[in-house]
Amino acid sequence: MQITLRSTAFDAGQPMPRRYTGDGEDLSPPLAWSDVPATCRELALIVDDPDAPSAEPWVHWVVYKIPAGTNSLAEGFKGAAAPNLPPGALQGRNSWGSAGYRGPSPPRGGVHHYHFKLYALDTPLEAPGGLDKRALLDAMSGHLLAQGELVGTYRR
Repeated sequence: MQITLRSTAFDAGQPMPRRYTGDGEDLSPPLAWSDVPATCRELALIVDDPDAPSAEPWVHWVVYKIPAGTNSLAEGFKGAAAPNLPPGALQGRNSWGSAGYRGPSPPRGGVHHYHFKLYALDTPLEAPGGLDKRALLDAMSGHLLAQGELVGTYRR
């Protein structure tokens, strides 16, 4: 099953506005989704950049334990500040080693692709705060019901 993930800030495959990048206000873009399976018990979100000059995709945001009835995340998460995080949701560590959202800030040159991936899970995760991408993927293993993806681009 495929979750539909979208943003009012940019269309799929299109450039992300500067506002949502490290060159701008470094705010998370608004996200909304639909087509989540009825049996979903919890959601998780990972945002990464596979074009980064590193061995693994550069992780910009990790959010998990999002309640199943949630259908959006508001604009405006910045770093660990999470005033609009749904009750019970947790932010994990990004590739900078800190919690929360950090926007695109790629090296000058080519276009980078930012993958916003939303996962629907069949069970609530037994997981503490502060997980990184690898630990979250390990915790989700065997519990994935559906996934959706939205890709935005950015170039300096």
